[in-house]
Amino acid sequence: MKQVTWSHSALKDFEGCPRRYHEVKVLNKYPFQETEATYYGKEFHTAAELYIRDGTPLPKQFSYAQEVLDALLAKPGRKLCEYEMGIMPDLQPCSFNEKKRWVRGIADLLIIDDDNLTATVVDYKTGNNRYPDLDQLKLMSMMVFKHFPHIRRVKSALLFVVKNDMVKSSMALDDADAEWWKYRERVAKLEQCFDTGVWNPKSSALCPWCPVKSCEYNPKH
Repeated sequence: MKQVTWSHSALKDFEGCPRRYHEVKVLNKYPFQETEATYYGKEFHTAAELYIRDGTPLPKQFSYAQEVLDALLAKPGRKLCEYEMGIMPDLQPCSFNEKKRWVRGIADLLIIDDDNLTATVVDYKTGNNRYPDLDQLKLMSMMVFKHFPHIRRVKSALLFVVKNDMVKSSMALDDADAEWWKYRERVAKLEQCFDTGVWNPKSSALCPWCPVKSCEYNPKH
């Protein structure tokens, strides 16, 4: 079976529709197009990183987030911004750009509290909070345990800065092994598609916005 590399977003895209994933992520037929929303999100992430790491004042358009960012700054522990992590197939930690990695991810803000053996992972969201994806927090927590083996519990949160909302989660070290096996089962389906060359489409409410217009489920077909 083919060894693949993946991320939270890549696996989510695959599970949403294997055909779309293959056309967009594997064949690269549809290059990423920057939108106003994605540009805004990128600018906020940069501003938050500079504020937390260097104390650079927030641009005026992001001043609404200063109170919550100050609360994060006040938490005890080392503040690591845009922290990159990779995991090998044997679940050993590796660098983000390791060619033989199995999975990788970036924590927008990682706080390591060495004294209390705890960590906090925060992922900034500038979009809608209607459908929070807690899987992202789960995976980040699992990766933190591998990169910081002394940590015993990871608290995590999706911080919807525009909506002024926070969705929290928590994971203990003892729960991580079982979760890794669940991911192995999910990724095995992706590996199978690479091995067989079969990428079946999946109909969903997102089909009208899919760039793969040749798909039978796309209303623009």
